[in-house]
Amino acid sequence: MSEPKAPTPAPGDTYKGWLFKWTNYIKGYQRRWFVLSNGLLSYYRTQAEMGHTCRGTINLATANIAVEDSCNFVISNGGTQTYHLKASSEVERQRWITALELAKAKAFRMQAESDDSGDESTPPAAGQGGGARNSEVQSTLRTLGSKVEDLSTCNDLIAKHGSALQRSLSELEGVRLGGETSEKIRQVTERATLFRITSNAMINACRDFLALAQAHSKRWQKALQAEREQRVRLEETLEQLAKQHNHLERAFRGATVLPPSQSNPAIDSKGSVPGKGDASDEDEENEFFDACEDVQEFITVPADPKYHRRSGSNVSGISSEMGMDDGTTSLDEQSMASNPESPQSQEVVPVRKRRTRIPDKPNYSLNLWSIMKNCIGKELSKIPMPVNFNEPLSMLQRLSEDLEYYELLDRGAKCQSSLEQMCYVAAFTVSSYSTTVHRTGKPFNPLLGETFELDRLQESGYRSLCEQVSHHPPAAAHHAISERGWTLRQEIALASKFRGKYLSIMPLGSIHCIFEKSNNHYTWKKVTTTVHNIIVGKLWIDQSGEIDIVNHRTGDRCHLKFAPYSYFSRDVARKVTGVVTDKDGKAHYVLSGTWDEKMECSRVMQSSRGGENGADGRQKTVYQTLKAKELWRKTPLPEGAENMYYFSTLALTLNEPEEGVAPTDSRKRPDQRLMEQGRWEEANAEKQRLEEKQRTARREREREANRSANPEEGKEPADGAEEVEIATEPSETTDKSGHQDSYKAMWFDRCVDPMTGEPTHIYRGGYWETKEQGNWDSCPDIF
Repeated sequence: MSEPKAPTPAPGDTYKGWLFKWTNYIKGYQRRWFVLSNGLLSYYRTQAEMGHTCRGTINLATANIAVEDSCNFVISNGGTQTYHLKASSEVERQRWITALELAKAKAFRMQAESDDSGDESTPPAAGQGGGARNSEVQSTLRTLGSKVEDLSTCNDLIAKHGSALQRSLSELEGVRLGGETSEKIRQVTERATLFRITSNAMINACRDFLALAQAHSKRWQKALQAEREQRVRLEETLEQLAKQHNHLERAFRGATVLPPSQSNPAIDSKGSVPGKGDASDEDEENEFFDACEDVQEFITVPADPKYHRRSGSNVSGISSEMGMDDGTTSLDEQSMASNPESPQSQEVVPVRKRRTRIPDKPNYSLNLWSIMKNCIGKELSKIPMPVNFNEPLSMLQRLSEDLEYYELLDRGAKCQSSLEQMCYVAAFTVSSYSTTVHRTGKPFNPLLGETFELDRLQESGYRSLCEQVSHHPPAAAHHAISERGWTLRQEIALASKFRGKYLSIMPLGSIHCIFEKSNNHYTWKKVTTTVHNIIVGKLWIDQSGEIDIVNHRTGDRCHLKFAPYSYFSRDVARKVTGVVTDKDGKAHYVLSGTWDEKMECSRVMQSSRGGENGADGRQKTVYQTLKAKELWRKTPLPEGAENMYYFSTLALTLNEPEEGVAPTDSRKRPDQRLMEQGRWEEANAEKQRLEEKQRTARREREREANRSANPEEGKEPADGAEEVEIATEPSETTDKSGHQDSYKAMWFDRCVDPMTGEPTHIYRGGYWETKEQGNWDSCPDIF
């Protein structure tokens, strides 16, 4: 058996070489190619397999490393994985042991830092010269690592030769003067010479290391900071990848991921638990919330009968129960139905028949981890991902789905009381999440300048326009206006955190709703969406967090709380509770329901502090309320929705081809259209073409910006300048050379929001007039 070549150190933390791995009693030790990278030890049958087939991987952060003899050692993670390995020599074995121990210590330290930092980690700003500094730091670290390995090898040799010299000296003491004296002295001399040579090498290596350490001691802190920043950037890149491509293989697409709200949230009728999904051989990958006590901020009880007013007319009980003491209009559906302007009293006749089906989703399977596990150490933003993770809608169309239950705003516009109007706005806020309960597919990332119009003026009295105003980070502006007296506008950018087992998506930006008649201006922000079981199991989605809806004209507020799903909770799943208060903090309405089914409203007649404290230590408030009034209920999904990406009736019509729309409209995006038709291979090719076209347009804008800023130089930006690490503001991006993207939105103006003081994009007008004229010459060519 020929002796394999000893492993050689590679740049960074990568270490690779041949080792012998024990397979079984028949074949014994077999030669395998091992690669140590980023705290993971992987092995392959040959070096050629590195690009496609990994035979096994073990995480060193939790592994035990034990030495058996001069060439053999064992790596185990506690029982599930154990590698019995053998090196070709003692020196080679010691090199591997040293590399493994260093990698294990670093992996454990980085894992601890990640747990401690949590969500507080923020990506560093990429300034000019950052790449050169990181390259210098990496070179220094590689040199230091090489010197440390030299020291380790010399230490082993000194120990070995020192022991031999000690034995020879011991033998020399016991030898009598005679014929063998000269031979023993010769051996001692040879070994002493060998020991002196090795010691000199050790001393020289130490001298070199000390000189290098002294020269770079002031840079060590910066080097450590650069390492941390590199880790954070890699984490953010991985999160972005998981956010865009989180559609895992679903073996049983018709099964629900959570039990229905009317059943026990912990165990359904068949004894299964939500979030488990498909059978897995690693139970620790399933995500559950900790058990918690009832942390409701309030308790509602029926009000005393004296608060119920009697009515002699044949009017619904809601009118008497929900009537207000100040004589303002109540939440009375019958009175609204009698209003000739009410949408319930008008028979809506659509001008065109919308489609009710799309082609069924092909049964293509693709596992996210099968792609991600081979991307360790690579630039993840440059890895093309297939459309298998997507649904045939863009993010702009998904944003337009917030108008699924626009009737709530129509009814709110009719209210005379701002407090009642707040109840409808709150119900509208919750209703926008009802379409997400089964929608685990990722929408297409819109191209910069892509638009989507939703013209329902004749059918429903409103129309809206969305435009992608920034690419890094992705940000979309949305403006909707209704003939029923309300306007909705928002700019949403997405931030995310990928934690292995789940992905948290945090929408950034405020939503504004303005009612024309009362001039009430409401603002709120979205809650966090969490996609569970990213790597193992069946995907399921949860919404959690708190929303504060503020009426800036009157000071009224509504505090909504989306309770996170808990495996041990006895409460209903996906629960939402809220309280509507006036500017003085007095409660007037209590809201309750679930974000996937319905919301109810109860009029508060009396409130008092309860004697029982919640789990957070705060004293609960007990509200005496009238009978609950249903504000909103989810419309059932169309028949066969499980084969159509769980689209609602509105979602099925969003990508329907329509004449007269702008050439930048999402309906005209070819890769999205091909995917809807089930031609996924063609869609993948078209998606790559569009992404490259967008990069080319980006480079051209940067060249124009450079020429404008430096007309004498006329230099082009460095290669890869389109890859963005950090955006300074939602609509401006900065490349690695420090230049800002000069893109300007087509239909929205960037400004400071006069209500919130945040930078945002507000619709400037002109789109619908341009559509009537049919003149789209000014639109960019993005498809």
